[in-house]
Amino acid sequence: MADLSTEYLGLALKNPLVAAASPLGSHLDSARRLEDAGAAALVMPSLFEELIERQDAGVARARKGSSPVAAQRYEERYLEHLRALKSALDIPVIASLNGTTAGGWTSYAAALQEAGADALELNVYHIPASTREDGRQVEDRYVALLEALRPGLSIPVAMKLSPQFSALPSFSRRLVASGAAGLVLFNRFYQPDIDLDTLEVAPKLELSTSEESLLRIRWIAILYGRIGCSLAITGGVHNVRDLIRSLLAGADVAQLCSALLRRGPGHVAVLLRALEQWLDEREYASVSEIKGLVSQHTATDSAAFLRANYVNVLDSYPAR
Repeated sequence: MADLSTEYLGLALKNPLVAAASPLGSHLDSARRLEDAGAAALVMPSLFEELIERQDAGVARARKGSSPVAAQRYEERYLEHLRALKSALDIPVIASLNGTTAGGWTSYAAALQEAGADALELNVYHIPASTREDGRQVEDRYVALLEALRPGLSIPVAMKLSPQFSALPSFSRRLVASGAAGLVLFNRFYQPDIDLDTLEVAPKLELSTSEESLLRIRWIAILYGRIGCSLAITGGVHNVRDLIRSLLAGADVAQLCSALLRRGPGHVAVLLRALEQWLDEREYASVSEIKGLVSQHTATDSAAFLRANYVNVLDSYPAR
């Protein structure tokens, strides 16, 4: 039987399947089911600084009135849940943080480390909507964040990125030089919809599809072997073909969210059996043997991930 073990953020994992941040990580029961099915690590849903600020503002208003405030603070609940996960699970637990201020990022990161997180994923959600902010300034935000966080942390930090950076390889090198132990590609920014009845902006949740994995696979393949950090793919990994392609491109792990929400925690076991069968049939002894085999760094036709692929795809479509 093939060895499915891998390493991510310096953590030794039994296989490359990680449960991404999702509602499944919000409950001990479903987290245990993920571990029982074979998930090698769990990423918690993000701790949002703005929700802490919102609750603090509500507490302040309530104190001015006569009604007591009975609800436990959001931050305290999150840290308590992190400690409960660490106590209940044997697999690594990766905390996720979405901050809004420099002080918030650093103070909450330190609290997550103290509560026992094995690693920290930075879920940066920044839409550069200002006409006065250029691409370098956007990058500088991420670099400054890492430089502020790293001195106070001993646990590894992964940066979760969007696919909208114009020079991702160069930017990735800057992030690694500033202390990122890994990159997570890519964050799925949920797009606002417009309600035609109310003419208001309405939130809309769309789960990912396998087709979305191709963009991530392309950039994993381009970055593999060139920037010196762990690489995680997230978004679009639904079946064993998506998983194997991710590994061949150079991903250390695949984070699963939509696939687990659709099929449940047991889908992890299904994917692991299929991966093991694929490796055994082709006489690969381990996941490490196939990692990066079809990356730009190692591929015979490295241009396949660049412009040549664009031209060939267009030529391959049959004319009617």
